Amino acid sequence: MQRIGTVDRTAQGLAIVRIDSNETPDIGLMVIDESLSTVGRIVDVFGPVERPYVAITPTSTNGLTDLVGTKLYAR
Repeated sequence: MQRIGTVDRTAQGLAIVRIDSNETPDIGLMVIDESLSTVGRIVDVFGPVERPYVAITPTSTNGLTDLVGTKLYAR
């Protein structure tokens, strides 16, 4: 399990996360939270090369704004 980062904001039905580590996760990876619940999938990597962002499409749009501040991990 690889830590991705903390949800920074939501936009257009996606959760936007700034990557914490030096390793950029692959598009298509499943994303889980600290309780090992599936949150969604990585659909895009964008931003500056030194510290990019990932866009995650959630499994459910209910409570999407509740994800802001949540630490996420790639499985």
